[in-house]
Amino acid sequence: MTADWRPRADLRQLRQRARLLAAIREFFAKREVLEVETPLLCRATGTDPNLDFFSSQFHSPPQNPTLFLQTSPEFAMKRLLAAGSGSIYQICKAFRNGEAGRMHNPEFTILEWYRVGFTLPQLMDEVAELLLGLLGPALQVVRTDYRRLFERHTGLDALVFDRPAYRQHAESRGYPEADALCGGDHALWLDFLFSHCVQRSMPADTICLLHDYPAVQSSLACLHPEDTRVAQRFEVFVNGIELGNGFFELSDADEQEARFDREIALRRRQALPEVAKDRLFLDALRSGLPECSGVAIGLDRLLMIAEGRGAIAEVLAFPIGNA
Repeated sequence: MTADWRPRADLRQLRQRARLLAAIREFFAKREVLEVETPLLCRATGTDPNLDFFSSQFHSPPQNPTLFLQTSPEFAMKRLLAAGSGSIYQICKAFRNGEAGRMHNPEFTILEWYRVGFTLPQLMDEVAELLLGLLGPALQVVRTDYRRLFERHTGLDALVFDRPAYRQHAESRGYPEADALCGGDHALWLDFLFSHCVQRSMPADTICLLHDYPAVQSSLACLHPEDTRVAQRFEVFVNGIELGNGFFELSDADEQEARFDREIALRRRQALPEVAKDRLFLDALRSGLPECSGVAIGLDRLLMIAEGRGAIAEVLAFPIGNA
Protein backbone atom coordinates (compact mmCIF):
# COMPACT_ATOMS: atom_id res chain seq x y z
CA MET A 1 0.00 0.00 0.00
CA THR A 2 1.50 3.36 -1.03
CA ALA A 3 1.18 6.62 0.88
CA ASP A 4 -1.29 9.18 -0.40
CA TRP A 5 0.59 11.80 -2.44
CA ARG A 6 -2.06 14.49 -2.01
CA PRO A 7 -1.72 17.35 0.49
CA ARG A 8 -3.30 16.79 3.89
CA ALA A 9 -4.66 20.34 4.16
CA ASP A 10 -7.34 21.24 1.63
CA LEU A 11 -7.18 24.24 -0.68
CA ARG A 12 -9.23 26.34 1.74
CA GLN A 13 -6.64 25.79 4.47
CA LEU A 14 -3.83 26.74 2.12
CA ARG A 15 -5.62 29.97 1.21
CA GLN A 16 -6.29 30.76 4.86
CA ARG A 17 -2.60 30.30 5.64
CA ALA A 18 -1.71 32.78 2.88
CA ARG A 19 -4.23 35.30 4.28
CA LEU A 20 -2.83 34.83 7.80
CA LEU A 21 0.71 35.51 6.66
CA ALA A 22 -0.38 38.56 4.67
CA ALA A 23 -2.26 39.96 7.70
CA ILE A 24 0.77 39.48 9.94
CA ARG A 25 3.04 41.27 7.48
CA GLU A 26 0.54 44.13 7.24
CA PHE A 27 0.40 44.36 11.06
CA PHE A 28 4.16 44.84 11.33
CA ALA A 29 4.46 47.06 8.26
CA LYS A 30 2.07 49.54 9.88
CA ARG A 31 4.34 49.60 12.93
CA GLU A 32 7.50 49.94 10.82
CA VAL A 33 8.98 46.72 12.19
CA LEU A 34 11.56 45.36 9.75
CA GLU A 35 11.09 41.87 8.28
CA VAL A 36 14.39 39.93 8.28
CA GLU A 37 15.69 36.55 7.20
CA THR A 38 18.35 34.48 8.96
CA PRO A 39 19.85 31.06 8.14
CA LEU A 40 17.94 27.86 8.84
CA LEU A 41 21.23 25.92 8.78
CA CYS A 42 23.52 27.06 11.60
CA ARG A 43 26.95 26.28 13.05
CA ALA A 44 25.60 26.17 16.62
CA THR A 45 22.36 25.24 18.31
CA GLY A 46 20.76 25.88 21.67
CA THR A 47 21.81 24.16 24.88
CA ASP A 48 18.30 23.60 26.28
CA PRO A 49 18.16 19.94 27.45
CA ASN A 50 14.43 19.85 26.68
CA LEU A 51 15.00 20.41 22.94
CA ASP A 52 16.38 17.85 20.51
CA PHE A 53 17.76 18.96 17.16
CA PHE A 54 18.51 17.84 13.62
CA SER A 55 22.14 17.89 12.51
CA SER A 56 23.99 17.37 9.25
CA GLN A 57 27.60 17.12 8.11
CA PHE A 58 28.82 19.86 5.78
CA HIS A 59 31.15 18.29 3.19
CA SER A 60 33.62 21.13 2.91
CA PRO A 61 37.24 20.31 3.74
CA PRO A 62 39.24 20.58 5.81
CA GLN A 63 36.94 20.81 8.83
CA ASN A 64 33.67 19.20 7.67
CA PRO A 65 31.74 20.92 10.47
CA THR A 66 28.47 19.70 11.90
CA LEU A 67 25.61 22.04 11.07
CA PHE A 68 22.21 22.26 12.74
CA LEU A 69 18.70 23.03 11.56
CA GLN A 70 17.60 25.86 13.81
CA THR A 71 15.22 25.15 16.68
CA SER A 72 14.58 28.92 16.76
CA PRO A 73 15.93 31.99 14.91
CA GLU A 74 16.57 33.72 18.24
CA PHE A 75 20.37 33.79 18.36
CA ALA A 76 20.76 35.10 14.79
CA MET A 77 18.04 37.71 15.28
CA LYS A 78 19.74 38.98 18.43
CA ARG A 79 22.96 39.35 16.45
CA LEU A 80 21.00 41.65 14.12
CA LEU A 81 19.65 43.58 17.11
CA ALA A 82 23.16 44.02 18.49
CA ALA A 83 24.23 45.29 15.05
CA GLY A 84 21.64 48.08 15.25
CA SER A 85 18.74 46.67 13.23
CA GLY A 86 16.04 48.16 15.46
CA SER A 87 12.78 46.27 15.98
CA ILE A 88 12.55 43.20 13.72
CA TYR A 89 10.34 40.21 12.93
CA GLN A 90 10.68 37.00 10.98
CA ILE A 91 8.36 34.30 9.63
CA CYS A 92 10.36 31.12 9.07
CA LYS A 93 10.66 27.39 9.57
CA ALA A 94 12.03 25.88 12.77
CA PHE A 95 12.88 22.23 13.46
CA ARG A 96 12.72 20.09 16.58
CA ASN A 97 13.59 16.43 16.53
CA GLY A 98 11.30 13.86 18.10
CA GLU A 99 8.30 16.19 18.27
CA ALA A 100 5.26 14.82 16.42
CA GLY A 101 1.63 14.60 17.49
CA ARG A 102 -1.62 16.54 17.65
CA MET A 103 0.18 19.78 18.54
CA HIS A 104 3.62 19.09 17.08
CA ASN A 105 5.35 18.55 13.76
CA PRO A 106 9.15 18.32 13.58
CA GLU A 107 9.15 21.10 10.96
CA PHE A 108 6.90 24.03 11.82
CA THR A 109 6.34 27.70 11.01
CA ILE A 110 7.24 30.31 13.58
CA LEU A 111 6.67 34.04 13.93
CA GLU A 112 9.34 35.67 16.07
CA TRP A 113 9.71 39.38 16.79
CA TYR A 114 11.74 41.74 18.96
CA ARG A 115 10.71 45.24 20.03
CA VAL A 116 13.55 47.53 21.01
CA GLY A 117 12.66 49.67 24.03
CA PHE A 118 9.53 47.65 24.86
CA THR A 119 8.84 46.44 28.38
CA LEU A 120 7.30 43.01 28.75
CA PRO A 121 3.81 44.44 29.47
CA GLN A 122 4.06 46.51 26.27
CA LEU A 123 4.94 43.41 24.27
CA MET A 124 2.02 41.52 25.87
CA ASP A 125 -0.26 44.35 24.73
CA GLU A 126 1.04 43.95 21.18
CA VAL A 127 0.62 40.16 21.24
CA ALA A 128 -3.01 40.56 22.37
CA GLU A 129 -3.63 43.17 19.66
CA LEU A 130 -2.22 40.89 16.94
CA LEU A 131 -4.21 37.86 18.10
CA LEU A 132 -7.47 39.77 18.43
CA GLY A 133 -6.98 41.02 14.89
CA LEU A 134 -6.31 37.52 13.56
CA LEU A 135 -8.80 35.51 15.63
CA GLY A 136 -11.57 38.04 16.18
CA PRO A 137 -12.36 40.69 18.82
CA ALA A 138 -14.86 38.50 20.70
CA LEU A 139 -12.09 36.71 22.60
CA GLN A 140 -11.53 37.76 26.20
CA VAL A 141 -8.00 38.78 27.19
CA VAL A 142 -6.87 37.72 30.67
CA ARG A 143 -3.55 38.36 32.39
CA THR A 144 -2.36 36.52 35.47
CA ASP A 145 0.94 35.57 37.04
CA TYR A 146 2.20 32.00 36.98
CA ARG A 147 2.57 31.54 40.72
CA ARG A 148 -1.02 32.60 41.45
CA LEU A 149 -2.54 30.41 38.74
CA PHE A 150 -0.40 27.41 39.71
CA GLU A 151 -1.41 27.70 43.37
CA ARG A 152 -5.08 28.16 42.47
CA HIS A 153 -5.22 24.84 40.64
CA THR A 154 -2.73 22.75 42.65
CA GLY A 155 -2.46 24.32 46.11
CA LEU A 156 1.33 24.26 45.63
CA ASP A 157 3.94 27.01 45.53
CA ALA A 158 5.68 27.06 42.15
CA LEU A 159 8.64 29.01 43.53
CA VAL A 160 9.43 26.60 46.38
CA PHE A 161 10.40 23.07 45.33
CA ASP A 162 8.75 20.61 47.71
CA ARG A 163 9.14 17.24 46.01
CA PRO A 164 7.01 15.23 48.49
CA ALA A 165 4.13 17.73 48.17
CA TYR A 166 4.47 17.78 44.39
CA ARG A 167 4.50 13.96 44.31
CA GLN A 168 1.47 13.71 46.60
CA HIS A 169 -0.52 16.10 44.43
CA ALA A 170 0.39 14.26 41.24
CA GLU A 171 -0.63 10.93 42.76
CA SER A 172 -3.93 12.43 43.99
CA ARG A 173 -4.66 13.54 40.41
CA GLY A 174 -3.97 10.07 39.00
CA TYR A 175 -0.35 10.49 37.89
CA PRO A 176 1.73 8.06 39.99
CA GLU A 177 4.43 8.04 37.31
CA ALA A 178 5.30 11.71 37.85
CA ASP A 179 7.98 11.16 40.49
CA ALA A 180 9.91 8.70 38.34
CA LEU A 181 9.67 11.04 35.34
CA CYS A 182 10.59 14.27 37.12
CA GLY A 183 12.88 13.14 39.93
CA GLY A 184 14.61 16.03 41.66
CA ASP A 185 14.24 18.46 38.76
CA HIS A 186 12.09 21.43 39.80
CA ALA A 187 11.61 22.66 36.23
CA LEU A 188 10.44 19.24 35.02
CA TRP A 189 7.96 19.04 37.90
CA LEU A 190 6.54 22.44 37.02
CA ASP A 191 6.18 21.45 33.35
CA PHE A 192 4.44 18.21 34.30
CA LEU A 193 2.04 19.66 36.86
CA PHE A 194 1.26 22.70 34.74
CA SER A 195 0.43 20.71 31.60
CA HIS A 196 -1.62 18.07 33.43
CA CYS A 197 -3.26 20.04 36.25
CA VAL A 198 -3.33 23.73 35.25
CA GLN A 199 -3.32 24.18 31.48
CA ARG A 200 -6.29 21.84 30.98
CA SER A 201 -8.38 24.10 33.21
CA MET A 202 -7.88 27.23 31.11
CA PRO A 203 -11.15 28.64 29.76
CA ALA A 204 -12.34 28.62 26.15
CA ASP A 205 -12.64 31.77 24.02
CA THR A 206 -9.85 33.38 26.01
CA ILE A 207 -6.39 34.73 25.31
CA CYS A 208 -4.44 34.08 28.51
CA LEU A 209 -1.19 36.00 29.02
CA LEU A 210 0.61 34.19 31.82
CA HIS A 211 3.58 36.12 33.18
CA ASP A 212 6.31 36.05 35.85
CA TYR A 213 7.46 32.48 35.32
CA PRO A 214 9.74 30.72 37.82
CA ALA A 215 13.38 31.50 37.03
CA VAL A 216 14.24 27.78 36.76
CA GLN A 217 12.22 27.72 33.52
CA SER A 218 13.71 30.77 31.81
CA SER A 219 17.16 30.38 30.27
CA LEU A 220 17.04 33.49 28.08
CA ALA A 221 15.03 35.94 30.20
CA CYS A 222 16.09 38.62 32.68
CA LEU A 223 15.35 37.89 36.31
CA HIS A 224 12.79 40.08 38.05
CA PRO A 225 14.57 42.92 39.86
CA GLU A 226 12.39 42.52 42.97
CA ASP A 227 12.45 38.70 43.20
CA THR A 228 15.20 36.70 41.50
CA ARG A 229 13.15 33.51 41.85
CA VAL A 230 10.97 34.97 39.07
CA ALA A 231 11.93 35.67 35.46
CA GLN A 232 10.52 38.33 33.17
CA ARG A 233 8.89 35.80 30.90
CA PHE A 234 5.34 35.24 29.66
CA GLU A 235 3.48 32.65 27.64
CA VAL A 236 0.32 33.15 25.63
CA PHE A 237 -2.45 30.56 25.50
CA VAL A 238 -5.64 30.55 23.44
CA ASN A 239 -8.38 28.14 24.51
CA GLY A 240 -5.78 26.47 26.75
CA ILE A 241 -3.40 25.84 23.83
CA GLU A 242 0.11 27.24 24.20
CA LEU A 243 0.90 29.54 21.28
CA GLY A 244 3.92 31.59 22.24
CA ASN A 245 6.74 32.35 24.62
CA GLY A 246 8.11 35.83 25.37
CA PHE A 247 10.95 37.38 27.37
CA PHE A 248 12.39 40.66 28.49
CA GLU A 249 15.65 39.65 26.91
CA LEU A 250 18.77 38.87 28.90
CA SER A 251 21.65 41.06 27.68
CA ASP A 252 24.34 40.11 30.22
CA ALA A 253 26.79 37.91 28.29
CA ASP A 254 28.48 36.50 31.40
CA GLU A 255 25.17 35.49 32.95
CA GLN A 256 24.01 33.99 29.63
CA GLU A 257 27.21 31.96 29.31
CA ALA A 258 26.85 30.70 32.89
CA ARG A 259 23.30 29.53 32.07
CA PHE A 260 24.59 27.79 28.96
CA ASP A 261 27.25 26.04 31.08
CA ARG A 262 24.60 24.81 33.54
CA GLU A 263 22.45 23.47 30.70
CA ILE A 264 25.41 21.74 29.04
CA ALA A 265 26.29 20.09 32.37
CA LEU A 266 22.68 18.91 32.72
CA ARG A 267 22.75 17.52 29.17
CA ARG A 268 25.85 15.50 30.07
CA ARG A 269 24.25 14.12 33.22
CA GLN A 270 21.27 13.05 31.12
CA ALA A 271 23.54 11.52 28.43
CA LEU A 272 22.11 13.84 25.76
CA PRO A 273 24.02 14.75 22.58
CA GLU A 274 26.89 17.18 23.10
CA VAL A 275 26.42 20.80 22.04
CA ALA A 276 28.70 23.83 22.09
CA LYS A 277 27.89 27.36 23.15
CA ASP A 278 27.11 29.75 20.31
CA ARG A 279 30.17 32.00 20.57
CA LEU A 280 28.96 34.45 17.92
CA PHE A 281 25.77 35.00 19.90
CA LEU A 282 27.73 35.56 23.12
CA ASP A 283 30.05 37.98 21.30
CA ALA A 284 26.99 39.89 20.09
CA LEU A 285 25.72 40.19 23.66
CA ARG A 286 29.12 41.46 24.78
CA SER A 287 29.06 44.09 22.05
CA GLY A 288 25.77 45.37 23.49
CA LEU A 289 22.23 44.13 23.01
CA PRO A 290 19.70 46.97 23.25
CA GLU A 291 16.99 46.67 25.89
CA CYS A 292 14.22 44.76 24.18
CA SER A 293 11.42 42.25 24.58
CA GLY A 294 10.83 39.36 22.21
CA VAL A 295 8.30 36.62 21.56
CA ALA A 296 7.85 33.59 19.30
CA ILE A 297 4.44 32.27 18.20
CA GLY A 298 3.69 28.96 16.49
CA LEU A 299 1.74 29.83 13.35
CA ASP A 300 0.54 26.29 12.60
CA ARG A 301 -1.19 26.15 15.98
CA LEU A 302 -2.56 29.64 15.45
CA LEU A 303 -4.07 28.60 12.11
CA MET A 304 -5.42 25.40 13.69
CA ILE A 305 -7.25 27.49 16.31
CA ALA A 306 -8.50 30.02 13.76
CA GLU A 307 -9.92 27.21 11.61
CA GLY A 308 -11.37 25.19 14.49
CA ARG A 309 -9.25 22.14 13.68
CA GLY A 310 -8.23 19.46 16.15
CA ALA A 311 -4.63 18.91 15.04
CA ILE A 312 -1.98 20.94 13.27
CA ALA A 313 -1.60 18.20 10.63
CA GLU A 314 -4.99 19.34 9.30
CA VAL A 315 -3.59 22.76 8.36
CA LEU A 316 -0.25 21.57 6.93
CA ALA A 317 0.10 20.70 3.26
CA PHE A 318 2.51 17.85 4.01
CA PRO A 319 2.89 16.95 7.71
CA ILE A 320 5.57 14.45 8.64
CA GLY A 321 3.30 11.48 7.92
CA ASN A 322 3.09 12.27 4.19
CA ALA A 323 6.04 14.61 3.64
